Amino acid sequence: MRVMVTGASGFVGKALCSALSLKAIALTPVSRASDMLASIAVGDIDGATDWTLALEHCTVVVHLAARVHVMNDTASDPLAAYRRINVEGTIRLARQAAAAGVRRFIFISSVKVNGESTPKGRPFRADDAPAPQAPYGVSKMEAEEGLRLVSALTGLQVVIVRPPLVYGPGVGANFAALIRAVRAGLPLPLGAIQNQRSLVALDNLVDLIITCLTHPAAANQTLFVSDGNDLSTAELVRGIAQAAGVPARLPNVPVWLLHAAASLLGKRALVSRLSNNLQVDISETCDLLAWKPPLSVSQGLQRALG
Repeated sequence: MRVMVTGASGFVGKALCSALSLKAIALTPVSRASDMLASIAVGDIDGATDWTLALEHCTVVVHLAARVHVMNDTASDPLAAYRRINVEGTIRLARQAAAAGVRRFIFISSVKVNGESTPKGRPFRADDAPAPQAPYGVSKMEAEEGLRLVSALTGLQVVIVRPPLVYGPGVGANFAALIRAVRAGLPLPLGAIQNQRSLVALDNLVDLIITCLTHPAAANQTLFVSDGNDLSTAELVRGIAQAAGVPARLPNVPVWLLHAAASLLGKRALVSRLSNNLQVDISETCDLLAWKPPLSVSQGLQRALG
């Protein structure tokens, strides 16, 4: 078995390539530009990318490369920008992979295919109808649809994995900002938020991907992944504080007041993400693959804070 990993220089890609190397699994790392990790650079990813060289002798593709969710997108047509990379680039790779004799294609999609929030206690399931609400989620949904068509036409086994927020060593964006705020001892007015959100530690996601490389039951499945222990935003802050060895400063500001202040400050989307529920049900994944997350939430947070 030889595994081709796209996005090999990214957050998940680096961790996956490291884990595969430790297991002595033959590996072809691929990224857009040359670097010390990626052995093959393919340039821009779109419907014209030539993957021929990278696919030589590969039996499994793990497709991580994507235009990721952008908070303040400046693209004149964000959906078109997402589609070019996430849809056209993905389908191009899948078609070339099938023609090259690749047996299995593992696509890292997103929970955003299902939507941005869930009713409390009603997590997303793999058989729920997609309901993306933003261009990124739409592009991932369309990529999934295209992959299923390629699979039907060629026999390529497609495995779709939909993770929620991924955290771990080297995490960036809002999660990194939250870690910095907790470590600095800043008071965070989130103590009254009693939502439930699914997260997945980087090591848990990597472990599931490696399981999907060969597990026969993973073929042509759509799988959710998480740590299996959902948290409120307040619980997450307490967990980060415990991992950092500092006290959690969580004033109990009423949620309605947070939303009112956010509206005035133009931060409504941020507060919605912090206060809404977003849960996924991984029971089907665990049952189907006889899998369970190897790391607990507390262990994942310890790893993230390093």
